[in-house]
Amino acid sequence: MNRPEIKGFCPGALRPMMSGDGLVVRIRPYNGRLSHAQVQGIAALSQRYGNGFIDLSSRANVQLRGVTRDTHGALIEGLRSLSLIDPSEAVESRRNIIVTPFGETNATSLTEALTQPDAPELPHKFGFAVDTGPKPVLQTAPADIRLERDATGGLILVAEGMTAGKPVAANESIQEALTLAQWFMDTRGTHNRMAQLLADGKSPPADFTTARQTQTYQPAPGLTPHGMLAGIAFGQITAGAFSTLGDIRLTPWRMILLEGVENPPRLDGLITDPADPLLRIIACTGAPGCTQALNQTRPIARSIAAYLKPFQTLHISGCAKGCAHPKPAPLTLTATENGFDLVKQGRAGDTPAATSLSTDDIIKALSHAP
Repeated sequence: MNRPEIKGFCPGALRPMMSGDGLVVRIRPYNGRLSHAQVQGIAALSQRYGNGFIDLSSRANVQLRGVTRDTHGALIEGLRSLSLIDPSEAVESRRNIIVTPFGETNATSLTEALTQPDAPELPHKFGFAVDTGPKPVLQTAPADIRLERDATGGLILVAEGMTAGKPVAANESIQEALTLAQWFMDTRGTHNRMAQLLADGKSPPADFTTARQTQTYQPAPGLTPHGMLAGIAFGQITAGAFSTLGDIRLTPWRMILLEGVENPPRLDGLITDPADPLLRIIACTGAPGCTQALNQTRPIARSIAAYLKPFQTLHISGCAKGCAHPKPAPLTLTATENGFDLVKQGRAGDTPAATSLSTDDIIKALSHAP
């Protein structure tokens, strides 16, 4: 059995990751937003220095694909001219911030704090969520330290893995978040994520006693007070289509919020129907775009989408790593050298309920799955 290689870090712009179709260059938009000029600039750079495909990541970032080592330097200069490059690779690595797309939340202060020389040297995948709208919408998104609202509207600091948070004043919230991050670094041992540390029996500093709100929001395409929320099939869009979008806010749901738009453009891959079954399939790049993948994923996804029941969700992974959806899923198809394995209520690398499935086998399995 081929075991996938664990890289141990997420790609960045200054530290890209090699894949089957070239370097993957991840852009971390500031404050979770891109202006129309930045959207057009990213699209042009993708076409000039990449392969013309743009990905949306589960951390609300944008990825360019097909970049070569020869074109990477020119691409970085182009992104720098769009004000999308951090001062250093170390700062870029720390600036993992997901921002709620709803409301006028400003994460600039947290960004500035993480760029300071005395900011904690956090693990590459350690991240923050600024989820300070009236109701939480980012609790299913990956983060280790969160800022949320409690039921009374007060601001609370949350360590991932806890059901309670610490009340904080707005003008002290960033320093409180950094203090919690430093506590993690001082006590983490071999752990790289907050939830792992807490599950191992560590208790955070005192005063984490205010109950969190439970997220009820389910992301779906549709109108919001800030514009149209639209899905992107499998989180990938062509540079040409991307260039026609206006000001956008990024989300961790492989959706974008088109600011101020009520009638979205008709674009290939843009999903505005909340009943579209493609919204309920998470599929990584797959082969040949990823060297780790043992099979194609998205062509399979398109061929079986119509057979998904209205309540079913499906994760299709090109290998056992499950990068596109590290958490358990109701149904997961994991590519192998002999077809696909089906995992129920688990991750891509978990013990399968059925093995070596063909496309016809998968369709039959979906019809019998709960």
